[in-house]
Amino acid sequence: MNEKVRLGYACVNMTLTNRPKKLGGRVTTSRGARKATWQGGSDDPADWNLHILGERALLNANDLLHYLKWNIDHNITLFRLGSELFPWHDHYELNELPQFEEIADKLMECGNYARANGMRITTHPGPFHVLGSPTSEELVNKTIIGLERHSEVFDLMGFEPSFENKINIHVAGAYGDHPGTAKRWIKNWHRLSDRLKSRLVLENDDKPSMWSTRMLYNYFHKEIGIPITFDYHHHTFHPDELSEEEALRLAASTWPKDVRQCCHYSESRAREKQDPKIRAQAHSDYIRDEINTYGMDLDIVIEAKAKELAVLEHRSLYKQEKRPLLAQVS
Repeated sequence: MNEKVRLGYACVNMTLTNRPKKLGGRVTTSRGARKATWQGGSDDPADWNLHILGERALLNANDLLHYLKWNIDHNITLFRLGSELFPWHDHYELNELPQFEEIADKLMECGNYARANGMRITTHPGPFHVLGSPTSEELVNKTIIGLERHSEVFDLMGFEPSFENKINIHVAGAYGDHPGTAKRWIKNWHRLSDRLKSRLVLENDDKPSMWSTRMLYNYFHKEIGIPITFDYHHHTFHPDELSEEEALRLAASTWPKDVRQCCHYSESRAREKQDPKIRAQAHSDYIRDEINTYGMDLDIVIEAKAKELAVLEHRSLYKQEKRPLLAQVS
C-alpha cells in the first residue's frame, strides 16, 4: 500500500444490499433471526436450534466474500466488518454451530482474499459493550464475551493479532467519575485474552461528559498502551482545548510504528440537510468537505449513510475521477 490517504466505509454495501433480483438479489452480511425462532422460549441451551443461526452465519460469510470482491473491483481496500456475521453470538460458542467447519472455511477464504489484495479489515462493536460499568457485572461479562467473539472472527479469517485489524470501541459513560471509571475499565481490560487486547482500540466521544482524545490518552494509553482512533466529527463536539490537528497527532502517537493510524470521518446531517431540527451529531449521507490530514498518512473510515457511495463520491470530488450516480438514502 502506497496511498497517503486510504478511504473505506462501514459494514453495509448499499449497491449490493439494494441489488435487484434480476441481477442476483440482495447481498448482506447481517442476516439474523428472531430470538423466539431459535431459542423456542427456552433458557436451556439443549433446546436451542443452533442450526438456524449457523445457516444465517454461513450465508453471511458467503456474502462477505462478495463484499470484499466488490471493494477490490472499486479500489476500496479499507472495510469495516459488521458485528452481525454470527447472529446472537454471545449466547453460544462459535464452534457449537452445526455448520461451523463450513463457516470457518469460508471466513479463511475471505481472509486470504483480503490479504492477497492488501485490504485492511476492522470492526466496531456496538455501544452496549461496556467494560467500565459501575453497577452491572452481568453487563461487563456479556461485554467480554461479545468482544472475544469479534476477535475470534478475525482468528477464523487467519489474521494474526494486531491493531491492523482493530476492534474499535468507546469507553461509554464516565458516570460522573472519569478516574474511577477508567480504573474499572482497565481492571476489566486485564480479563481479556491477549489476542483481543492486541486488537482493541478506543475512540473519542462527541459529548463533553464523556471521553475526549486527551482523556483517552491520559487515562488509558498512558496506563496500558492502548491506541486511540481519532474521530474528526466527534472532536468538533468535545475538543477538550485541543485543535483538530493537535488531537489527531496525539492519537497518532499512540499507534505502533508498524501499523497505520486509522481514523473515522463524518459530517453533520443537520448541515447537509440544512435542518436545525436534526441532531448536529447525526451523520450525513455524503461527505462534501475535503478531509484535512495535516500531511499524515492515514486510513480513514467514512461514516456516512451512503456507505460505499459516499467514498466513491468523495474520491470523484477531490481526485477528478468519474462521478458515480448518487443515490438517495432514507
